[in-house]
Amino acid sequence: MSVTRDKNTGKWMSQIRIKDWTGKEIHKKKRGFSTKKEALQWERDFTNQANGSLGMSFTDFIQLYIQDMEKRLRSSTVANKRFLIDLKIVPFFGRFPLNEIKPTDIRRWQNELTSYRDDKGKPYSQTYLKTINNQITAIFNYAVKYYGLKENPCHKAGSMGKKNADEMEFWTKDEFARFIEAMKDRPASYAVFMTMYYTGIREGELLALTPADIDFSQGTLSVSKSYQRMNGKDVITPPKTPKSNRVVTIPEVLKTTLRTYMSRCYGLQPDDRLFPYTKSFLYHEMEYGVQQSGVKRIRVHDIRHSHASLLVEMGFSPLLIAERLGHERVQTTKDTYSHLYPNKQVEVANQLDNLAI
Repeated sequence: MSVTRDKNTGKWMSQIRIKDWTGKEIHKKKRGFSTKKEALQWERDFTNQANGSLGMSFTDFIQLYIQDMEKRLRSSTVANKRFLIDLKIVPFFGRFPLNEIKPTDIRRWQNELTSYRDDKGKPYSQTYLKTINNQITAIFNYAVKYYGLKENPCHKAGSMGKKNADEMEFWTKDEFARFIEAMKDRPASYAVFMTMYYTGIREGELLALTPADIDFSQGTLSVSKSYQRMNGKDVITPPKTPKSNRVVTIPEVLKTTLRTYMSRCYGLQPDDRLFPYTKSFLYHEMEYGVQQSGVKRIRVHDIRHSHASLLVEMGFSPLLIAERLGHERVQTTKDTYSHLYPNKQVEVANQLDNLAI
């Protein structure tokens, strides 16, 4: 290891040759430090990271964590994870040595996020806070399991946010009818939202559909892939989970809609994307429909909840709904939509009364 100063620029440079924790020799050089102290600090950080030392900075550990996740998770999942970590976690913990982060530090970070308000006085949603907290908990779980960190400070700090929102936003049948009526002069958008409402498929699953996925004779739609826009490129990946690979039955009204839409798509091939758009197109078109129809504003993803709530209202079981939505576990369906079932329990009691001898 050596730190030298460039006589011409006055800047400091560090050169380091070291074996990492796998035994591989690494030679690294970095220029442009304003002070000798900065160059030496970089050497210490690099050495700690190469050795897998718990004294490495949180930022350096995140690099190791993401490198490992890239080999195990879908690229879109890693990209979303990285975005959230860089935006909400690294700015607070970046320079902390990994093994010096305490439960009190976690709580101070949580307090900053829970006290945040935007320019309209609106806080982060409880589900968003929970998602962020899950990320940092996963990071420290990884450090405990694979790098020998003594304990996860998040466990003592406690959590923040809620897994499920207190009030789930969705459209009733009447609200969707008003919305879709406003989209009739926009054929592509009409077909998009009809498909989402009557199948409950995810945005990425919708945007990856091809004509070959639609079987009009059987009245089914096959979900086997998902679309993402990453680094300016269209990327088709496997769906979210193994159970997301599924065949969804579709009603006549949707079959008619898709037939009409596809007949207007000139030169459409079996393996072409049926809806060659991005998620931003969905958001823009939904905003247009909301303004034109006057229905309450919900997220595009909430159309999936609207489909599920429709199935609950029709009396279908959590098991069937889970299969249709591609949930990995029935419990996920129960946890997400349990608040929609109380009225059904009343109906059960009333029908049992009718059977009473």
